[in-house]
Amino acid sequence: MAIATVLSLLQHNITESPVQSLAAAAFIIPVLYVAINEFIRVSARVSGLKGPRGLPLIGNLAQIRKNAAEQYRIWSRTYGPVYQIQLGNVPVVVVNSAAAAKILFGQNAQALSSRPEFYTFHKIVSNTAGTTIGTSPYSESLKRRRKGAASALNRPSVESYVSHLDVESRSFVNELYKYGNGGDTPVDPMPMIQRLSLSLSLTLNWGVRVASQEEGLFAEITHVEEEISKFRSTTGNLQDYIPLLRLNPFNSNSKVAKEMRDRRDRYLTALNRDLDDRMEKDIHQPCIQANVILDREAKLSSEELVSISLTMLSGGLDTITTLVAWSIGLLSQRPDIQDKAAKAIREMYDQNQPLCDAADDQKCVYIAALVRECLRYFTVLRLALPRTSIRDVTYNGTVIPKGTVFFLNSWACNMDPEVWSDPEEFRPERWLEQPDAPIFTYGMGYRMCAGSLLANRELYLVFMRTLNSFRIEPLSKADWHPVRGNSDPTSLVAIPQKYKVRFVPRGEKALIKALH
Repeated sequence: MAIATVLSLLQHNITESPVQSLAAAAFIIPVLYVAINEFIRVSARVSGLKGPRGLPLIGNLAQIRKNAAEQYRIWSRTYGPVYQIQLGNVPVVVVNSAAAAKILFGQNAQALSSRPEFYTFHKIVSNTAGTTIGTSPYSESLKRRRKGAASALNRPSVESYVSHLDVESRSFVNELYKYGNGGDTPVDPMPMIQRLSLSLSLTLNWGVRVASQEEGLFAEITHVEEEISKFRSTTGNLQDYIPLLRLNPFNSNSKVAKEMRDRRDRYLTALNRDLDDRMEKDIHQPCIQANVILDREAKLSSEELVSISLTMLSGGLDTITTLVAWSIGLLSQRPDIQDKAAKAIREMYDQNQPLCDAADDQKCVYIAALVRECLRYFTVLRLALPRTSIRDVTYNGTVIPKGTVFFLNSWACNMDPEVWSDPEEFRPERWLEQPDAPIFTYGMGYRMCAGSLLANRELYLVFMRTLNSFRIEPLSKADWHPVRGNSDPTSLVAIPQKYKVRFVPRGEKALIKALH
């Protein structure tokens, strides 16, 4: 009866005073929505876990829009190594120490074997060509794809790719010499690094090279993959956590995502058709895609083959490219480390061998340590790709329910003061002192990067040949701190500021002879 009376009164007021009623509704409805949503948001929190409370509707999004991994590390000093945040209404458990990561991602590897699905990346960017292995939720299809990728990226397979590593790293050194005019002209090394990574990815996956950064395919793929990488960001796409934003007809994020998706579809289709044509004519070179197609036991669908292709393409361009760029920039400011590296290489190769043996499997311990320190110090993928639990997980007596999102803060774990007494220092020697110390750059547990063996081998050879061929001299002073020097603090991958350096040959005659 009371409800009927209230409804009757509302109807009378709307009829008598429509303008005032609309004004009241415009105020009451949003307030009511916020109040109801806040009740839902608070209820969604994981009981028993501390963490910053955040704001209505957006949770902690405003606080972690920039340099999220560093903010999470700072919060860990207040809330402990494992705590929760909320992105919109979504509770996320953030893991910030090596010890906690070992428990949650090591001992509970199978429980944390899935990935969350995000609106921008999974529903828009990936709704035609599909996702990479690394961004796919757990499924039987994922298990098949991981098995195929593991076979293509295990130690014997990586050994079979040495000839490709030789060609691409040699070409890289040649471009540094060519575009740098033998050390006379300062150059931005990023295009050369991108060509190196892209050409190796295409060679291994489709059996085709990008011989020059001036090829049209180079510019298209590097631009599109760089843009798509932004949509994988766990903090850069607000519509992933605030569904109301998806209704905005002028949403530029969705528009750009669709454009990049369509452009990527075009070059993937062209690469696949070209390989099919070469296989039909029996003129193809051995490559991962062809090997999987010819493997009758693999039983992978065309969508699963594309997923493996995307994995190879994005992995190299995202992580290898940016790590080499950071490393060259820092080394240009650290001639002391360059001298130590050159001295260590000279113990294995003389001045007439600037292009070290491609078959050398990380035998120069100082260069191997230098690579690991660059991987640790820069941690280009600051937050490992997020996980979703497929069953309840217990941590320190707190039950974290099935379906919860977990972030491994690789940056904080690599900077863990419980592991290192001087984590903020760039010091390759730490890996000679503690060779078994953990490193989190490739993730941890069931979903860690399957390409780590190949990446380490590639980085080692690039470092060996670059540092043995050139002295790297800076054009100007720059800040190479991993946080302060980050050009896009909202991106999934940490990218250094633009810079130029000189690549001065250590022995020009020997280098020219080796390159030709």
